[in-house]
Amino acid sequence: MTDLAELLEIMFEQAGNASDASDAADASARPLSAAQLRAVVALDRHDGLNLRALADLLGSTPPLVSRLCDRLQAVGYLERLPSSRSRRELTLRLSERGRAYLQDLRARRRESVQAVLSKMSPDALAALATGLRGFHAAAAAEPGAGHPGIAR
Repeated sequence: MTDLAELLEIMFEQAGNASDASDAADASARPLSAAQLRAVVALDRHDGLNLRALADLLGSTPPLVSRLCDRLQAVGYLERLPSSRSRRELTLRLSERGRAYLQDLRARRRESVQAVLSKMSPDALAALATGLRGFHAAAAAEPGAGHPGIAR
């Protein structure tokens, strides 16, 4: 179990490195923190959230998420728009730049994973697929399943 957890940590660390490399291509953007990346993914999946809904999805508080959104807006990844439901509310949306960032990040991650998978034997690939299906089923059964913590 410990070995598997360590392997998953390595995989997530390498995915984080893909995030850093993606940002390096855009000199005006700094690498996103894990919390910022989770917010970007959540906004991609749930377009047009308000601050409270995003905070709930991230398991955080509106003041913390508001500061996180300030940083995302400062790098051009987030737009705050007037809500059609209430004058007191804002709608959060990814900007085109935010969507492009996420698309590029996902492409880099896919390339990285495909490079590793291409080196594996067919038997190892089949075992990995079986294991990942089991992992996904177990994760989906956990409370809070559907959490935006892992970027696709």
